[in-house]
Amino acid sequence: MEFENPGMARKIMDKIRPRRNAFYFMLSFLVAMSLTIWLRDSGFTQSQDYVLFLLIFSIGLWLTEAIPPFAVALFIMAYLVFMLGNSRFNAHPEPVSPYVQTFSNSIIWLMLGGFFLAESMTKTGIDAEFFRFCIRLSGKRPKHILLGVMLTTMVASMLLSNTATTSMLIATMTPLLNKLKGDPFSKALIVGIPLAATLGGMGTIIGSPTNAIAAGELENIGVTVSFLNWMTTGIPLAIVLTLISWWVLKSKYIKGEDQINMEWEDSSRDFQKISKSDRIIVLTILLITIGLWMTSVLHKLSVAQVAAIPIVFLPMVGIIKAKDVRSIPWDTLLLVAGGLSLGLALQQTHLLEHFAKHIIATQFSTYTLVIVLAYITMLFSNIMSNTATSTILIPLGIYLMPDHASQIAVIIGLAASTALLLPISTPPNAVAYSTGMVKQKEFLTGGLLVGLLGPILIVLAIMLIM
Repeated sequence: MEFENPGMARKIMDKIRPRRNAFYFMLSFLVAMSLTIWLRDSGFTQSQDYVLFLLIFSIGLWLTEAIPPFAVALFIMAYLVFMLGNSRFNAHPEPVSPYVQTFSNSIIWLMLGGFFLAESMTKTGIDAEFFRFCIRLSGKRPKHILLGVMLTTMVASMLLSNTATTSMLIATMTPLLNKLKGDPFSKALIVGIPLAATLGGMGTIIGSPTNAIAAGELENIGVTVSFLNWMTTGIPLAIVLTLISWWVLKSKYIKGEDQINMEWEDSSRDFQKISKSDRIIVLTILLITIGLWMTSVLHKLSVAQVAAIPIVFLPMVGIIKAKDVRSIPWDTLLLVAGGLSLGLALQQTHLLEHFAKHIIATQFSTYTLVIVLAYITMLFSNIMSNTATSTILIPLGIYLMPDHASQIAVIIGLAASTALLLPISTPPNAVAYSTGMVKQKEFLTGGLLVGLLGPILIVLAIMLIM
């Protein structure tokens, strides 16, 4: 059904959406109550009952998106404080301060430092000029342009938000995409950009929230993964999967060798007004920060401590202002903090221990269990937030395999980035789909390839490298 008046369509949707959300909220609540009663053990404490309900209810809210994901994270922290620490509701109140202190977790500060760097690069135009420079180097043949665009996207998303990288690349290339409208090559570009952005997020701890959650959960048990160690694992995987994706897209969409005219103008941003001194300052801070992150083994400063450099100095020199701080994706930080709180609650109440015993009773071998968890992560991340999936599965994996805690945490964190099957699977996919230049089926080829190959390659790489 199509509406002749778009304004009327929006009004109708605005009326329907709150009712839909209310319905899904109540449905999630009722399902969570029913499953809690069914799954609970007779020996459960009140704290375990509360956390089991919270786990199932949160999964329902994340799946249905009845409320925004960051709101679920806030609800998690508030619920844990209210239900576990209140003597009126819990016969044996527990200390609840750890559940609200996750927002000061070192991983949160590491991500915040990354956000400050990304914001400063965007504000000074360094990001867009980097994109344009790399694209110009790609040559004029479609397959080389596609390769250049995907590799550029992959590298950029190791430091910048995957979603922001996708948005900037598509915006930068919009004039070219408009010229190619209807050409299969344009589909290759639009599908290749979000693929490379999500895969590039594997490269560093700050590349994806799922990576940060893995590092944060390991930190909770006293295991530290350095920035450089993560890169030695994540970057090779990102490169291999990006190159495989490029080859598949090239084979499917690019048949000829006709050259493309790369002369186009991007009038969306005025680079003349940006101060050269500001760019030099940002590049200096960027290089110092990354250098210290990569050499933390030598100077013994943690990656979170190094993150203070962009957080302090960029506002101090006037690059980052109050309005820029307000535009930082705080909702992502809240989502990660809430996820860490839920993972901590599952451990502290020994709920993980209870369910892990049932899984261990199946007598899977270690390698079989690792592979199963990697593919479950990929499947769940296709239909719900990959951050939420990591929040649930990483603590479980650590408990199941304490002797391989660092390996399983990193495997699940990376496997969450292989969910690329649907437009809703990742925000970068959603951004590309919103252009209206590709249909949902266009995501299937790359999504199936990465979804099938990615988890097993990750398992093999982690077992070999770590």
